[in-house]
Amino acid sequence: MATKKLRKKTASRLARKKAATGVKAKKKKNSAARKTTRKTTQKAAPRRKAPAKKRVSPKKKKAAARTAKKRTIKTVKKRTARTAKKRVARTVKKRTARTVKKRIARTVKKRAARTVKKRATGETKKKAPQRRKAPAKKRASASARMIPSDDNNLAPRKARHAYRFQKGETYMGPKQLAHFNNLLLSWKKELMEEVDRTMNHMKSDATNFADPADRATQEEEFSLELRTRDRERKLIKKIDAALGMIKIDEYGYCLSCGAEIGVRRPEARPTATLRMDCKTLCRKCS
Repeated sequence: MATKKLRKKTASRLARKKAATGVKAKKKKNSAARKTTRKTTQKAAPRRKAPAKKRVSPKKKKAAARTAKKRTIKTVKKRTARTAKKRVARTVKKRTARTVKKRIARTVKKRAARTVKKRATGETKKKAPQRRKAPAKKRASASARMIPSDDNNLAPRKARHAYRFQKGETYMGPKQLAHFNNLLLSWKKELMEEVDRTMNHMKSDATNFADPADRATQEEEFSLELRTRDRERKLIKKIDAALGMIKIDEYGYCLSCGAEIGVRRPEARPTATLRMDCKTLCRKCS
């Protein structure tokens, strides 16, 4: 009885296993069928075609090759020129260094030989008698060389002597003011003499030439002289203004900033009323 029961149980188990394996196999078949149907239903994506190569004519190919050759030749030439320059510079440096070394060595050797000879003989070179220098020519002072900026042709004939500034002397004291007062008066006197001379010249030479060319040259000369006299007239006004400043004790001071102009600038241009810095600023502003 027991054996029969065991056989039934084992048979039932085997049947169950077979049934389970059959179900699994069916499921596998169904899944495989589904996969195949999906693959068939899903169409493969079309492949992108590669862009067609542009056809280049043989003439264009030849032209491109020529340009490429020219470019390569240019680059090669530039590189060779650079290398050649570098090599030349190196060689020049080396040669100069060698020549300098050789010269230094020669001079050292010569000096050493001279010193050895002197020590051996004990002779000393006699000093040559010094030549007396010729007396230097006195240069004209800066004030005499410089010409006032009103007109290059309106400088006084006599050279102005530079003022010798002494230690402890007050700026624009009585000595300095007297020096500049005399300078301005002498300059004014020269200008007035020139005016009288031109007037006499124009009166004496006031002749009517028959030739129109001579008449034109005479008129041109008179016009030039009158123009210079007009400039001198304006300059005389400035000189009078400077003399008035000396009387008020305001001569030698800048009108814009009130600082001292100095002694050398009024000597070069006695009618100066501004310092150099202020004058340059005024010119730039104008």
